[in-house]
Amino acid sequence: MQNLTIKGKVWKFGDEIDTDLIIPGKYLAQKDPLEWAAHAFEPISSGFAQKVKKDDIIVAGNNFGCGSAREHATIAIKKMGIGAVLAESIARIFFRNAINNGLLVIECRGISVNVNEGDILEINLSSSKILHSNRKRTYDFIKVPEIILEIISAGGLIPYLKQGHHGFQ
Repeated sequence: MQNLTIKGKVWKFGDEIDTDLIIPGKYLAQKDPLEWAAHAFEPISSGFAQKVKKDDIIVAGNNFGCGSAREHATIAIKKMGIGAVLAESIARIFFRNAINNGLLVIECRGISVNVNEGDILEINLSSSKILHSNRKRTYDFIKVPEIILEIISAGGLIPYLKQGHHGFQ
């Protein structure tokens, strides 16, 4: 992966943020992923999508991305420009969809109780550490496997495979 560091402003959400909260079902008939992104998190944070800047970071509690298996949720977050999602725990199907669509998601215990909205975090993927500038503190997370970083860097699984990669070495 080319960029091993992501630095951005925190947008904070709680526990059990399901895919209907990420992208409401009424927008699924739209075929344009930028339209999904424009309405992301609308039920819980009106105008959220218009406030996000490139590489901003979502911090959430437990079971982020639970609910349906719709890929629209990960695509919407990615199209908003979010650099990463950090959560106490991430729903398994959301985790897999995120990798497939090139969205970096990381489980990091204790992150949601120690970080406030508006804080600045810097995620270092090579050291598996998160620097919390506001509190001069670091958090550890389990190293993201190189294959996943390569898929994320390529923009998702399909672009990765189109580049000639054929799975594990």
